[in-house]
Amino acid sequence: MNRGRKARHRFVAVCVLLAGVARGAVAQGAAAPDRWQPVRDAAERLIRERGVAGVAVAVAKDGKIIWEEGFGWANREKMIPVTPNTMFSLASISKPVTATGLMTLVQHGQIKLDQPANDYLGVSKLTGLAGDASKATVRLVMGHMAGLPLHYQFFYADEATRRPPTMDETIARYGILVTAPGETFQYSNLGYGIIDYIISRTSGQSYADFMRTRVFLPLGLTHTSVDVPAGLQPYAAERYWPDQKPVSFYSFDHMGASAVWSSVHDLVRFGMFHLKNHLPEQRAILADSSIDEMKKPVALDAFGQQYGLGWLIHKSDRGHPLVEHSGGMPGVSTILNLYPRDNVVITVLTNASGGWGDVADQTAAVILPGYADSLKAEKARATKRPGPAKFTAPTELVGTWTGTIRTWARTVPFELEVKQDGEVQAQLGDTARSDGSNAGEVQLRALVNGVTWEKSVLSGRFAGQIPAPDVSWVPHTIAFDLHLVNGVLRGQASAQTSDTPVYFSVASYIELKRR
Repeated sequence: MNRGRKARHRFVAVCVLLAGVARGAVAQGAAAPDRWQPVRDAAERLIRERGVAGVAVAVAKDGKIIWEEGFGWANREKMIPVTPNTMFSLASISKPVTATGLMTLVQHGQIKLDQPANDYLGVSKLTGLAGDASKATVRLVMGHMAGLPLHYQFFYADEATRRPPTMDETIARYGILVTAPGETFQYSNLGYGIIDYIISRTSGQSYADFMRTRVFLPLGLTHTSVDVPAGLQPYAAERYWPDQKPVSFYSFDHMGASAVWSSVHDLVRFGMFHLKNHLPEQRAILADSSIDEMKKPVALDAFGQQYGLGWLIHKSDRGHPLVEHSGGMPGVSTILNLYPRDNVVITVLTNASGGWGDVADQTAAVILPGYADSLKAEKARATKRPGPAKFTAPTELVGTWTGTIRTWARTVPFELEVKQDGEVQAQLGDTARSDGSNAGEVQLRALVNGVTWEKSVLSGRFAGQIPAPDVSWVPHTIAFDLHLVNGVLRGQASAQTSDTPVYFSVASYIELKRR
């Protein structure tokens, strides 16, 4: 009888343990206060309703971590649960991390923010197609105001032939100014690939080694790295597609924009450093004045906010000033929020593309005065948003615009017809050889979809193929953003893949005049 009771007790204990692992909540230290239950509920909804594999959350206030917890799976197949020390791919949160590294070189006088970026590059330089490349300073590159285009390329480990090009190759092909420096905000991963290259060339170390020795180790970030080196692999979360299949490991040609991995425990302490909470285990790699410099706006209209050196700056998030950066790419959705007035840091990391919004909101509602009431009022006011308004062509756009798309391989004739009724058609042609023969087939005339006209920028997307060897191997569409300046439409035409897996968005320069 006693033996049977003991066996039952052991069985119940095992079931409770397995239930805890299946639930995926792994708290560090003693059980967290009940006030965090709304955050737990939001994390578990994300896992249950949107198929996200794992979530990690950390919160700091007044220089102390007050709560951190993991939910779900770092690796479904191996049944490894998420913990506060699980390393997640950060995607674009890599940008403020990389900017921190570059600022250490600025502080030591090795780099000047207002010098041309080309002064620090090698054989390949930025090319001034829409503006003067000498005005594309390091500061403007970091603030996405240098005129560089939208850009990303993913290179998957299970691909036999595609490998990342050298940075000189990438700059030679895509380091083009599609708008004049200082003219407009254009979020550019390429810009931060250039920043990591400047770091490497200036320091004499690889980007990864520099960040490890000059940023991560001095700040005590032991579960933070560029990519996932040997020794840290057991801590790295698998990335998952929306169908819950693992994403093959991938890299980029813009490491400084996207390649950093970190745990919530490390990332919340990185955020504390940027709130000037001087922790005893961290070295002051930046003076407070350098930290302040990073929060000064470079772009005044960035997604409706401001952008500094690696940070997006909000005057108010439901009544609280906010400095933040988020990240998203295949198998990644992340956020790092700094609330300077409240001395609060919140970070949410996931290993799927499911979004972190409600988890971050619920966390802020717990810790920030008045945030919960503002959040409730906002939800009460929420109504169904109307669909996008039908494009109406302004007089200055109506007509036929002719010119070229200048790819890195060759220049291609291009025509855009804007009709009074709002219909827009695109015709991508090809060049003729010197002997008079045709260099390629003229592509079919295509209807442009998703046309918008805002702040003198015409945008749209159409079916077509950019004739360049590094993109023509896979089907893609062409998206364009054209600025009307002095009667000329100029900007970027980006070859973009949209299916799974995502491969690239790479831009060519486009310039058109009305016929």
